[in-house]
Amino acid sequence: MTGDRIQDSGFRGKSSVIDIASKRVVIHSYKDLDVWKRSVNLVVTVYSLTKRFPKEELYTLVSQLRRSAISIPSNIAEGHSKRATKDYIRFVNIAYGSLAELETQLVISEKLNYLPAKDLEPLWEETKSIGRMLNGLISGLEKKLP
Repeated sequence: MTGDRIQDSGFRGKSSVIDIASKRVVIHSYKDLDVWKRSVNLVVTVYSLTKRFPKEELYTLVSQLRRSAISIPSNIAEGHSKRATKDYIRFVNIAYGSLAELETQLVISEKLNYLPAKDLEPLWEETKSIGRMLNGLISGLEKKLP
């Protein structure tokens, strides 16, 4: 993937209209969601940062960081593909849990001196922002429930 260009698989799933932050948003694909786009960018950042970790962490902390980061956009995409709104909400909640897991692993990485605080500062802002966006998506989806 180069830059912000996203390969189109042709998979669209279902279109939906969601009220997010008092705005009506039409979503044709999970790729239309800003939270999905930003969480994909977060994955790229995590991969870049973990390249500096010691080799002995490759199958432990590095693997966990990457897996929890990947889980965020993956669960948003999987949830969007579900037919029931309740299922979609469940997968977005899983993404939120993965975000908390990632934040915890980043704290551990800092305490082990694998990542300096200056490198983590932009990540803290981004994880907070993604968390707010996930909460907004959940709230918008809950409004669709009977």
